[in-house]
Amino acid sequence: MQFFSKKNTITHFSADMKSVYTIEPGETVVVETHDCYGGQIADESVLRPDIDLSIMNQATGPFYVNGVKAGDILVVEILDIELDPSGVMVMSKGLGVLGDLVDEPSTKIVPVKDGRILFGDGLIFPVAPMIGVIGVAPRKGSVHCAVPGDHGGNMDTKDIRAGSRIYFPVFQEGGLFALGDLHASMGDGEMNGTGVEIGGKVKMKVDKREGCLLSVPVVETKDAFMFISSAETLEAAVQRGAGIVVEHLQNALALEFGEAYRLLTMLCDVKISQVVNKLVTIRVEVPKSLLFKLFG
Repeated sequence: MQFFSKKNTITHFSADMKSVYTIEPGETVVVETHDCYGGQIADESVLRPDIDLSIMNQATGPFYVNGVKAGDILVVEILDIELDPSGVMVMSKGLGVLGDLVDEPSTKIVPVKDGRILFGDGLIFPVAPMIGVIGVAPRKGSVHCAVPGDHGGNMDTKDIRAGSRIYFPVFQEGGLFALGDLHASMGDGEMNGTGVEIGGKVKMKVDKREGCLLSVPVVETKDAFMFISSAETLEAAVQRGAGIVVEHLQNALALEFGEAYRLLTMLCDVKISQVVNKLVTIRVEVPKSLLFKLFG
């Protein structure tokens, strides 16, 4: 099993980026990642205004997957996430949904030990490891790793965790995927602009699918498929995600729009992933019992 260190990273997902690693379809690999700050915060004296935000959310990669071509689907199955011994949480004026109430920036180093987050003041919580940034090369142009989109990127979706699969539409030969920005825990919305930001190692199996049409990333959990939608506003992200799901229901179940729309409102849930990035991200959760034909 190959191990890939965090020494090679990107700050942008680009249509013309060059791969630094190559793997085979069906291969299981371990990938080391930085925290979202790229290791810039070594202790609590380092504040968010002190760091270089241009290199935030850097992702390890890109990985070229042999035999993958534009129009395929890249499948990434998350097998395990091993966390570093401590994470970082920052506050800064203007950061997050209540950022206007923050007077002074501050940094908190949060120890992580034996599967627990030692928050302080006697507060201890179980870890809930997830991947904030994961994606493939976009159709065109260049997108900073801090920004989400149809290629993936900074989706900050807490269901991207061990036991889940993520399906990406492939826009460039080889897929050219990369990942980073782990969290020891993060709530839906990521409301103050951070989770417990942490580095670590991700064990994953990478494969491909052919003959499936997909326009946005989809996360598969035990019980559901989650269609990821990002847009400038929450309303726009929800509307777009709903439309994509209705279209899939129409195609998979041979339904007219009205019947698919009824199934959407009867059985599907909208969940907020994050509301603090340049684009907000939601996911529309579709029960597997409804869309079992999506990936065969």
